[in-house]
Amino acid sequence: MQESKEGGSAGSPATADAKPSRRVRRPTIREVAQLAGVSRMTVSRVVSEPNLVLPGTRERVQKAIADLDYVPDRAAGSLSSRRTGFIALMLPTLTNANFAAVAHGLTEALREANYHLLIVYTEYDMVEEERQLRNLLARRPEAIVLTGATHNRNSSKLLLTADIPIVEIADLPSRPIEHVIGFSNYQAGRTAARYLIDKGFRNIGAVGGSYEGDVVDHRGEERIRGFEDELRHGGMSTDAVIRYGVAPLSYDHGASAIVELLQRCPDTDAVFAVSDLSAVGIVMECQRRGISVPDQISVMGFGNFEIGGEINPPLTTIHVDFNALGQLTGELLIDLLASKGPAAMHRRDVGLDVIERKSVRMS
Repeated sequence: MQESKEGGSAGSPATADAKPSRRVRRPTIREVAQLAGVSRMTVSRVVSEPNLVLPGTRERVQKAIADLDYVPDRAAGSLSSRRTGFIALMLPTLTNANFAAVAHGLTEALREANYHLLIVYTEYDMVEEERQLRNLLARRPEAIVLTGATHNRNSSKLLLTADIPIVEIADLPSRPIEHVIGFSNYQAGRTAARYLIDKGFRNIGAVGGSYEGDVVDHRGEERIRGFEDELRHGGMSTDAVIRYGVAPLSYDHGASAIVELLQRCPDTDAVFAVSDLSAVGIVMECQRRGISVPDQISVMGFGNFEIGGEINPPLTTIHVDFNALGQLTGELLIDLLASKGPAAMHRRDVGLDVIERKSVRMS
C-alpha cells in the first residue's frame, strides 16, 4: 500500500480554527408576522391551512416568508422541548457502498448518545437538495450532515440560518458552512495522475461525469480537475480526459465512457475513473472487446469498493476510510450537542491511500 502524503491520515488530530462560524441567526415567526403586518397566529395559519386565509393576506405572508427565508417549525406544536433526538444525513445516492459506510459509522457513534439517524438522498440534484433541506428543517433535526460542500444559493442560506450544527463531509472546502470532516477530492485526482505518471505511462486518460445542469457529481469533478492539473504539471496532454454521462456513475457509465475515450484517443495506455463503479465497467468492457488489462491499458479507480478487489485483474484504486469518517462525524456531533454556546469551526482531514493491485501494469 502506498500512502498519500498530501492527504494526511485518519489518525491525525482534529484541529479547530480560531475564526468563528459564519452561521447567522434563523428567522423567527415573529419577524415574519412583523414584516407582513399580521399576527403570529395568521402566519401559522398560512403555513398549515392557507385556504382559510384571505388571498391578499396570504400572499403578503408568503412574500414575507420568502424574503426572510423563514422555515416553519412543524415540530413546535407537538414538542414541549427543543430536543427531537434525530440527526439528518443527506447523501447524493443510496447505491454507493462508501456512503453506506458513512451511515454505518455515524449510526454507531450516535447510538451511544441515544440519537437517531434520518437519511435522505438527492441523486446529485441541487434543486432536490434544497427541497430536502426545507423538509428537514421544518421537522427540527438537532444537526445536519451533508455530503460535499457545493450547494445552491438558497440551500446555503438555509444552512447558514439553521441554528443547529452543520457538518459537511467527504470534501475539504476552503469556506465551509460550519464544520467539515473529509478529504481533498482535488488532491485525490492529483495523486492518481502522479501515480500513473510515476509508473511510466505517457498517454493517460480519465473519465468522469458531465458537468452541466443541476445534476452534477461535484466531488467527482474535483477529482477530474486535480487529475488534469497534475497532467499539465507533468507537461502531458489532457486530451484523453473526458466528462461523459450523468451522475450517479455506474458500471454502464464506465463501459460506455471507455468506448468514447478510445475512439477519441486510441493510443491511451492508462485511464483513471473517478469511481470504482466506472472503473469496473471499463475493465469489463475492455475484456469484452479483447483489450488486455493491464497489458494494453491500465485502469485505476477511486473508492476501494469491494467488487474492485474481486474482479480479475483486481483494481488499483484510491482508498478513503469512509466508516471512520462517519465515526468521527458522530463523535464531533455528540461533543457539539453536549456543549453550550457557539463552537469554533472544526476541520479534519481523514487522508487517503493508493491501493496497488494488478489492473495497473507494474513498471
